[in-house]
Amino acid sequence: MRALIQRVNSASVRVDEQLVGQISKGLLVLLAVEADDDSQSAEKMAAKLLDYRVFNDHNNKMNLSVTDVAGELLVVSQFTLAANTDKGLRPSFSSAAEPALAKRLYLDCVAQLKASPLKVEMGQFAADMQVALVNDGPVTFMLTS
Repeated sequence: MRALIQRVNSASVRVDEQLVGQISKGLLVLLAVEADDDSQSAEKMAAKLLDYRVFNDHNNKMNLSVTDVAGELLVVSQFTLAANTDKGLRPSFSSAAEPALAKRLYLDCVAQLKASPLKVEMGQFAADMQVALVNDGPVTFMLTS
């Protein structure tokens, strides 16, 4: 799994002009499932998302996690993060998981996150989504499990 995380002051996702997910301070997570991922990958990614330290402490150092700051998460599936861009000028998606597996593991990861006390919102799997955000920092990281 790959997750592009962005520390945000707010984020939202719309499908067909309808709001389907919205958060305030927290993490926007763009999540890709790769062909070799499994349930353990989803579990590891969820734990990493909850514990990864990207929020500033009182000394202005990135020492706090989204859990530490009681932040919120907006998780949006984005298979394009699984693209191989090494050759040519067109991405290859051969490493992306098949849709059925990707959906199951995306939902598994979200379920793991929802087991935490934090507010967790999500996009709509395989939909054409419009994502809006106010990036805080900006602070952006790519995580893998």
